[in-house]
Amino acid sequence: MRRRNFLKISSGALASALTGASSYLLWQPRAHAETISKTFYITHGYITQPDGVNVYFRGFSNSSNSLNVPGDALIVQQGDTVRITVINTLGTDHRFTVQGHGVSTTVRAGEQRTISFTAGNPGTYFYYDSSNAPYNRLVGLHGGLAVMPRFSSNRVYDGSPTFKYQKFWLFHDIDPVWHARIRDRRTPSTRYSPRYFTLNGLSGRPPGAPGAMDPAVDSMVDPRSALHGHIGDRTLMRVMNAGLCQQSVHCHGNHVEWLTDNGKILPDIWSKDCVYLEGNMGRCDLIYPFDYPPDAYPRVSRGAYPMHLHTEMSQTAGGGLYMFGAITDIYFE
Repeated sequence: MRRRNFLKISSGALASALTGASSYLLWQPRAHAETISKTFYITHGYITQPDGVNVYFRGFSNSSNSLNVPGDALIVQQGDTVRITVINTLGTDHRFTVQGHGVSTTVRAGEQRTISFTAGNPGTYFYYDSSNAPYNRLVGLHGGLAVMPRFSSNRVYDGSPTFKYQKFWLFHDIDPVWHARIRDRRTPSTRYSPRYFTLNGLSGRPPGAPGAMDPAVDSMVDPRSALHGHIGDRTLMRVMNAGLCQQSVHCHGNHVEWLTDNGKILPDIWSKDCVYLEGNMGRCDLIYPFDYPPDAYPRVSRGAYPMHLHTEMSQTAGGGLYMFGAITDIYFE
């Protein structure tokens, strides 16, 4: 669909205020820029995967005794001063880089640095460790940053279609052999063979499996990942890929509106059931419209639908556990 025609259809469809569950990134526009501060601790440790295997990770964490992979999603407004303090608790140097903002600073082992920058063009960006690329990013040192347009709570960029809620969908793929080599300060020497696939750091658990319906481990009910809405609750997904594998994001129930691809505003807005997601830091912005599911007869307004990736391996863990991969659910309520 041509952009101008789409905007005629969607303009004025939603109120501008963001409300909803705490799992959504809530935003109220401001008339003036502010200083937004955040502290990250570079930590490491092990995270148990769905097949019981413990895999080594590093993360931009919320405290010196925690391990967060990915790091917390950040949301700021264009023109804000963003002040990030990074405390490196490890015995190796690392680098804090913000995509698209000219920010890249080394944080020596055992030291801390404070980085300040001005939030630039509206969009979706990675922050990550760019040293020893891509290994430190792959082992878990990454997260997402959203820059909102000035004076807007419901647009991705000036003139974009509107949304009501927003989330990050940050995908990752994990080769435990590579992670072990990085732990030992060695360069991976084998072919990349991912065995685990995550959404916002978690994998799915099918019904009846250990951990099923536990939001601490199950991406299908993780409040950061699962979509909940009523008809008309248009939801923006800031979709990012920290891993190396190319993916195809497939949402059931509705087609999504594809707005951006790798930071570029698309000249046309396509209504898609599958959207290509480039490997190695690919990103796109999609809106799930929460329309009446067009394939349901008679018409329904409630139900649950899956979101999964169309690469077969991404739906497994440990080389064969099906439905233990990068997947979540979409709930019409």
